[in-house]
Amino acid sequence: MSKLTDMMAGAGMSWMMGGMALIWILALVALILAIAALVKYLRS
Repeated sequence: MSKLTDMMAGAGMSWMMGGMALIWILALVALILAIAALVKYLRS
């Protein structure tokens, strides 16, 4: 029984880690796009 709960907890942790990584990647992409837009705006 404890083995199953351990597996469930492990899966939950990996899901949370994956979610955090996804959020970081999205934030990074948004930041890069914002910087690119700002540079384009300042250059024009």
